[in-house]
Amino acid sequence: MTAIPAERDQVLRRVAAALTQVLHPTTGEDVVSSGRVRELDVMEDGTIRFRFALQADDPGTLVRHARAAAEKVEGVGKVKIDISLPAAGKPQPRSPLRAGNVPAPTPRADLLPGVRRIIAVSSGKGGVGKSTVAVNLAAALAASGQRVGVLDADIYGPNVPMMFGEHRQPLVTADKKLQPLEAHGVKLMSLGFLLQDDQPAIMRGPMIAGILKQFLQEVQWGELDVMVVDMPPGTGDAQLSLVQTIRVDGVVMVTTPQDVSTGDVLRAIKMFERTNTRILGVVENMAGFVCPCCGERYEIFGRAGGQRLAAQTGVEFLGDVPIEVHVREAGDAGLPAVLGQPESPAGIALRAIAARIAERIAAD
Repeated sequence: MTAIPAERDQVLRRVAAALTQVLHPTTGEDVVSSGRVRELDVMEDGTIRFRFALQADDPGTLVRHARAAAEKVEGVGKVKIDISLPAAGKPQPRSPLRAGNVPAPTPRADLLPGVRRIIAVSSGKGGVGKSTVAVNLAAALAASGQRVGVLDADIYGPNVPMMFGEHRQPLVTADKKLQPLEAHGVKLMSLGFLLQDDQPAIMRGPMIAGILKQFLQEVQWGELDVMVVDMPPGTGDAQLSLVQTIRVDGVVMVTTPQDVSTGDVLRAIKMFERTNTRILGVVENMAGFVCPCCGERYEIFGRAGGQRLAAQTGVEFLGDVPIEVHVREAGDAGLPAVLGQPESPAGIALRAIAARIAERIAAD
């Protein structure tokens, strides 16, 4: 429904008033007077649209609260929010709320000049094998001759140390930087190297952002062709902090075939799209189990859910990985499947996915 001019002005005033009730949890400022909400407008189809200029210290929930406030206003149908991100270390200047076109997002500063490409591996939920894909991607790229590092950004569940079979504490260099550990030709940094085996990581979102920034700035990564970032599940502070802080060349989304997984991954894809972060494609993990006794295939988690998700979102389907016992055994033993069982169905699938990702980023 198209809003006529008089109704348009009334709707805009009501939405603006509603947005002034959305307060930053730390500063207490509302999102309008603080300059975060900009270019508020009503589109021809009646959709409310505005740009949200995120600041470096904003919690990931602030945009969601602004959306909810706008959607509750009488006369509002859909709400479209375009998110722009500040350059790292540079506060975004405030500007008044005004109608107009949405500008391009602010470029992100590059804190890793020695790293040519950064790939994040992400998912909408836990338990889909995201870390397994990240570890095997890194190991396969390193085996092909590339200089590779893995940043374990899964702060609450840092599994990279176990999956690479490395448990030492990193050394500190003369210039007070952490020296990454190395296993199977891959440089590694994880909070798991700094915690005791049974020590939980108990921290709020801002602390996670601080740890990620330390792992980027205060680790002596050196020259890398590719950095693989193993993200935590979901769409929270860690994901937002990463895309705010560094240039991410692409995100690999991992799902299982079942609908409960693809639905969460769809939300994660939408989050990255709203932050103008490129999606390299979808990997379907746990895609069927072949019984070693009878050879019968069982679709334990459903069939082709990752393919349907890729088709729905218009991103590339990078491949599927079957369920195999030795993949779990390899992760527990610290030897990625692409190295320990390279000719197994899962090993072949993971190496093919890594090769496809390498082709995509090399073409940039």
